[in-house]
Amino acid sequence: MAATSQVQAAVTAVRVNQSLTAAAEKRALVWMAERAPRWVTSDKLTVLGLAAQFGAGVCFALARVNHLALLSVIVCIALNWLGDSLDGTLARVRQQQRPRYGFYVDHMVDVLGAISLMTGMACSGFVHWQIALVMLIAFLVLASESYLATCSLSRFEMAHGFFGPTEIRILLIAGCVALMRSPYATIAGHRFLLFDVGGAIATAGMMTMAVITTARHTVQLYKEEPLP
Repeated sequence: MAATSQVQAAVTAVRVNQSLTAAAEKRALVWMAERAPRWVTSDKLTVLGLAAQFGAGVCFALARVNHLALLSVIVCIALNWLGDSLDGTLARVRQQQRPRYGFYVDHMVDVLGAISLMTGMACSGFVHWQIALVMLIAFLVLASESYLATCSLSRFEMAHGFFGPTEIRILLIAGCVALMRSPYATIAGHRFLLFDVGGAIATAGMMTMAVITTARHTVQLYKEEPLP
């Protein structure tokens, strides 16, 4: 019975997105969904998003021997945004929602895509594999908190603060452009790999947000379910 109620909470969860690009992105996605040809389906878009994420990982690895592969990484990130962001909007516009299926598949795609992307980055030579690993761990911790909060609170927060998946993609694209100029950053007279610096900042940010949201949600649930 408890498992059933948790599934129901996830299915009916309120979607909250307060990121910087959320409003403009929503208008653009609805516009595209209303004009998408019938042969374009949510499932095909989901596959496109996952394939593009895998492609980004492969192209990052190939960039170790040819920096021009970073251009393909940028294309793959853009295609990942299209597939990952438009699939749910298309289903809602066409009144073809499959809440449990969508919730499960979308989040498994996110996890598999993140693993692929971080693996490719670790193989690229633009970031030490240890940094790529801790970034992946931080992402999985934050993602797990988000999924558990969705089931427990019936509230799916798609962004943390003003940063969501789209903002992260924009920063990643900007990073790829910077890499084509130089893979290094100089801080206080010391030279570091640019993506090591960015990865360390991203990891710290994700872990900090995971701790804050975990504490906030724990307090909320404790108040909503007091001891008898």
